[in-house]
Amino acid sequence: MLSTEVLREVTGVPRPRIAVICHEHDPLDSDFLPQWLAGFSDVVAVIAIREGRAPLMRRLRAEYRRVGFWRLFDILAFRLYYKMFISRADRVWKRRQLELLSARPQTGRAAFPTLVTPNPNARQVIDFLNLAAPDLTVARCKWLLNSNVYEIPRCGTFVLHPGICPQYRNSHGCFWALACNDLENVGLTLLRVDDGIDTGPIYGFFRYPFDAASESHIRIQDRVVLENLDGIRAKLLEICAGRAQPLTVVSDRSRNWGSPWLSAYLRWHAAARNARL
Repeated sequence: MLSTEVLREVTGVPRPRIAVICHEHDPLDSDFLPQWLAGFSDVVAVIAIREGRAPLMRRLRAEYRRVGFWRLFDILAFRLYYKMFISRADRVWKRRQLELLSARPQTGRAAFPTLVTPNPNARQVIDFLNLAAPDLTVARCKWLLNSNVYEIPRCGTFVLHPGICPQYRNSHGCFWALACNDLENVGLTLLRVDDGIDTGPIYGFFRYPFDAASESHIRIQDRVVLENLDGIRAKLLEICAGRAQPLTVVSDRSRNWGSPWLSAYLRWHAAARNARL
C-alpha cells in the first residue's frame, strides 16, 4: 500500500478520493476493485448495482430492434451455450485468481461506504456521490450514466472498457474483436465518460498475450484487467494529479457492437483451433 507521503512524492498530490460504480454480483468489480483501489487511494463510495429483470428485458428489446427476431434467437442461444458449457469454468478460474491476489477479504464491500441500488442514475446515487466528493470515479457497469452522475468527480468518471475503442464500443468489445479475428484489438481501454457510448477521451490501452483458442471472451476481458494492474494504477494516479493527457486516436472504424451471437462464437473458435494446426 502506498503511503500518503509516497504518493505526494510520486504525483505531487495526497491520496486521491475514488468512488466505484459496479454490478453487485461480479466479485472482480464489487469485491476486488475497491480493495485494490484502497491500496493507493481513499475509496469514499461504492455504488453496487443490484439489477432485477427489467434492465435485462430492456436490453433484449433493444437487441430485437437492432438485429431482428432470428439474430435475437442467435443471441439467446449463445447465452444458453455459455451458461451450460463455459460459465462454471470461468467462475472457478476467477475465484482462484482473486484468491491468489488476496482479493476477497472477509470485510468485502463492508469496509467502504456502500449504496446498493437498482439504478446508478437514481437521485439517491447523486446525493451519495455528492456527499462523498470523489476526485475520480471508476465505472464498471453496463449502464449509460447521466451527466449529473459522471460529472460529479473533480477529475471525471472513467471506464475500464472491455475492448479497444473506438473500433469496439459497448460492453462486448473483446468478443467482437475475437469474432472478427481482429486480434490486435483485443484488450482494454481506459476512457473518460461523456454523453456517448464509449466515445470519450482515451487515456490508455492495455493488452496481454491471450489464447483465443482456450480462453473465453469473459476470461480474457477479466484477465486483461488483472494483468495490467500496475499500469492502470499509474494512469489513474496521473489523472488525479492532473498530469495525464488523452491519447490522439485516429481510426476510420468505430462501431457500437451488440450482444454476442452463438454463430459468431462458433466461427471464432473454429478459426482459432485451425490456427493452432
